[in-house]
Amino acid sequence: MLSGYRPNDAREAADLDRTRAMVDREADPWLRTTPLHCTASAMIVHPESKRVLLRWHQRQQAWLQVGGHGDPGEHDPLQIALREGREETGLTDLTPWPDASLVQLVIVQVPANEYEPAHEHADLRFVLATSAPDDARPEKPDAPLRWLSLAEAREATAEANVEEMLSRVERLLVT
Repeated sequence: MLSGYRPNDAREAADLDRTRAMVDREADPWLRTTPLHCTASAMIVHPESKRVLLRWHQRQQAWLQVGGHGDPGEHDPLQIALREGREETGLTDLTPWPDASLVQLVIVQVPANEYEPAHEHADLRFVLATSAPDDARPEKPDAPLRWLSLAEAREATAEANVEEMLSRVERLLVT
């Protein structure tokens, strides 16, 4: 997947180079005990209404896309993004949209907490669609979900990499 991915700019190219080097070096690039490891996430869209679903992430104190770590034995980033999307939203009809392509790769900083030191995620990002947006339910009370227009989603996030993902989603929604 990484060998066929084409970055959009110099920063993404640098993140891709670091991720490739880590994948070549680590026996399991999904192992969360390494300072830089892979995660998978997805921007969930409802194509009919052109809305996106954001989730409050308590640790980052930000509205972000759904996603996270692979479980032991998982190595397919799209399948991880699908599982995480179902778990975090309750949506059972999620499908890759408009196809199964990797849409963004970004290395993000993760702050320390009482369980883990600060570290980095090489986040592999996809777009997933649902036809049943009203079925979305948060997995826990401190992780609410919000369906937003693209403009509202841009206002809700201060993360430049999420704003870039929203721009990429917008291009997909208008074609």
